[in-house]
Order: sequence, then structure tokens, then C-alpha cells
Amino acid sequence: MSELKDKRLRKTLNDQRVIAALAIDQRGAMKKMITKYKEEATSEDIIEFKTLVSKELTPYTSSILLDPEYGLPAAKQKDPESGLLLAYEKTGYDATVPGRLPDILDVWSVRRLKEAGADACKFLLYYDVDEAEEINEQKHAFIERLGSECVAEELPFFLELVSYDATGLDANSAEYAKVKPHKVNDMMKIFSDENYHVDVLKVEVPVNMNFVEGYATEEVVYSKDEAAKYYAEQSAATELPFIFLSAGVSAALFRETLRFAKAAGSTFNGVLCGRATWADGVEVFIRDGEEAAINWLRTQGKQNVDELNAVLAETATPVKY
Repeated sequence: MSELKDKRLRKTLNDQRVIAALAIDQRGAMKKMITKYKEEATSEDIIEFKTLVSKELTPYTSSILLDPEYGLPAAKQKDPESGLLLAYEKTGYDATVPGRLPDILDVWSVRRLKEAGADACKFLLYYDVDEAEEINEQKHAFIERLGSECVAEELPFFLELVSYDATGLDANSAEYAKVKPHKVNDMMKIFSDENYHVDVLKVEVPVNMNFVEGYATEEVVYSKDEAAKYYAEQSAATELPFIFLSAGVSAALFRETLRFAKAAGSTFNGVLCGRATWADGVEVFIRDGEEAAINWLRTQGKQNVDELNAVLAETATPVKY
């Protein structure tokens, strides 16, 4: 890593050299969240909510992840000490084409992300290690291009990997829970190769905690010992810094997940936590307005961040320079 790239990466860390980052780069998902409470989600709704979250919560986070489409006004309102990650991918994927193929935003480049103030570039890739080789090879070449672009611009590359099953298994099902450790941990091994120039992996935990003994509400797929083994295998799968995404679970379950990961020997280096922090504020914002949303963010939203930071202080491994 170049000196400038390293300096930018450090901007995303807190004083304990842990990534305690807030993610609010959702676009399609945010529209769906808003339309639960009103007929149509406007661009103004999305921009205003992101801006409120950025202004109110970044004083307590190491960095924030935003998108260039709706998030640039929010980036201007973040705490100056908080780093900025900008998303490079188009939201969602074309469901009419096999493979959930990746695509970048039409009028953006890594250089333009840097010029917009980004300290790092984030890209989300859907990946199934068991999918056809011709599809996965397209994804490998795509990520090689992005990695090279980030090297050229000396901007850290955060690669977000989201597993799925190309045969159609429901990601929330017990059947998928049985194959998830293989899919998550093996794709981490693949994209840790130096050819991709990835600096930080943003990944799922290797198990569905809703199917772990002691946490399961219905069927148990993994004993606690089995789940712990998968966390240890995940850490062994890469030498890169890696951080966990919250995947929309509750704030309480996410905190418990981090504690379980630490006890299992995971060496994760932080989080990029989104909906677990701010999701409940969407309803307040839409139904009760800006002032009510600000009050929620200053109370419950801040509490969510503070509680997560406290758990990270106990569980996350500092990034090595």
C-alpha cells in the first residue's frame, strides 16, 4: 500500500485502530423502507434522512459510507474527524440476467469519488462460489479492474461480499444456513488474492445466528461449537483486514453476534453497520417529521452507536499498519 493510500485508510479508523463505521449507502432498500409509511419515496426524503443521520451520528463513528447518488449532501454534513467512504456500485442487480452481475455507476470513476472527498471506495459484489465458472470469471475480471483503478488513484478499496445461492435457496432458510459457512469463507479466500488489490473486506458473519443453538427461535442448524469453528475458519481464510456488515438484523442481535465472534476467536477488525443503527428512525422521520427524527437520532440512534462502540472496544482486533 502506498503512503497516501495508507494515510487515507487510517482516516476510516478510530483511535483504537478499529473500523467503527456507519453505513447508509442504501438506495433501493431505503426506498422500500420509506414506502412502508408513505405511498412514494421521493429523492428529497432519501437525501434529507441521510443528511440527518450523517450530521447527528458521525461524531460518534470512525467513518461513514454514503452513495454519490443521494449521499453527497450528507457527506458535507458529517463530522470533519469522521472518514468518508463512497459506494461505486449501482444499487441492486438485473434479475433478468443470470449471475447477479456487477455494474458501476454510470457517471462515476474512482478518480471522481476521490475528488468528491472519499477516503475510500466501496464496491458491493454478489458472489456464489458454486456458480458457473463463466459467470464467476466475469466477476473476477471486474474486481481486478476496480482494484487496479484504486491503486492508480491511491484510494483504499473496500470490497463488500454478499453470498447467495444461484439455485434459488432462500438466504433466510435453514437450507441456506447449512451451506452459508462454505460460501462466505471460501469467497473470502478468493478475493484475498493480491491480484484484486483489496484493502479491506466487508463481509457477512459465516453463520445465520438465527439457527445457532441458544439463539435459534425455531430449527437449530449449528451447535455453538460448530458455529464457533466457522468463525475461526473465517479468520484463517484471509490476511486482509475484514469487517462485518449488519445485514439488517436488530442492534441487539448484532451486538450479541460480535460477542460470539470474539469468543470464537474471530479477529475481525470492526464493522460497517447500517440498518441496525438507524432503521427504526425511518418511520419516525416519515410519520413525525424532521424534528422528531433528530430527537430520535440524538437519543435512540446515539444509544445504538454508543452500545455498538462499547462492544467493539471489547471484541474487535486493531488494524495492523
